Amino acid sequence: MVKFIGEYNAKVDDKGRLILPSSFKSAIAPGGDLRLVIKKDLFSNCLEMYTYEEWTAESEQVKSRLNFFNREHAKFWREYMRERAIVEPDEKLGRISIPKRLLEQIGVDREVTFAGNGHKIEIWAREAFESDKLTDSDYLALAEKILG
Repeated sequence: MVKFIGEYNAKVDDKGRLILPSSFKSAIAPGGDLRLVIKKDLFSNCLEMYTYEEWTAESEQVKSRLNFFNREHAKFWREYMRERAIVEPDEKLGRISIPKRLLEQIGVDREVTFAGNGHKIEIWAREAFESDKLTDSDYLALAEKILG
């Protein structure tokens, strides 16, 4: 299982491409599947990027809880699968091309922050990532509430 750790800033080039941080690219097994699935996060103003293997496992888990003869479940699944993209870093530089519509949804202008979040990578507009950080006291209060 791939684990992504660390935070890295990158600039979007004129063609809308980004260079995937080399530590993230190298975390994927050599010779492994380099396809990555990108989607908008449900709760935060960022994109989530999963290895294809992780995405498949997550989406199958969600799908297993649905009954496609139930109209609400079918609508949920359709929306769940909407606005997804598969990208693959090029071999030479590790560049990826994220569809413009996805970058626009999170307000990316020229710079992004890639944030390793264990099983996934979050992609933030750099300013939004900085402003979303919890204060130390808020983080401690949340830790106490969740972890008791």
